[in-house]
Amino acid sequence: QVQLAESGGGLVQAGGSLRLSCAASGSAFSRNVMNWYRQAPGNQRELVAQITSGGSTNYADSVKGRFAISRDNAKNTVYLQMNSLKPEDTAVYYCNGIAYGKWYWGQGTQVTVSS
Repeated sequence: QVQLAESGGGLVQAGGSLRLSCAASGSAFSRNVMNWYRQAPGNQRELVAQITSGGSTNYADSVKGRFAISRDNAKNTVYLQMNSLKPEDTAVYYCNGIAYGKWYWGQGTQVTVSS
């Protein structure tokens, strides 16, 4: 019942844009920080963007100026707008948040950036 579901991934050419969505099952995540992580094959999972309940944001250096995280609590959804995509952005992207005192992860959505 308590779950996160990412969507919006796909294949895009370098320089293009995608917007990822993370739909929460309810409002339980709204009071806490939400994160976007990514993981490429053979690589460790890395935090790329974070947004607090108050709207403050943090970004990995590798995506600063290109990615923007936002949240719409009325829709129980967190977004990751990705612009100026690079091949090195290719990864499975996961959203992550806290509900009822536990960390939850979505199933991931694949983003592939071609040259």
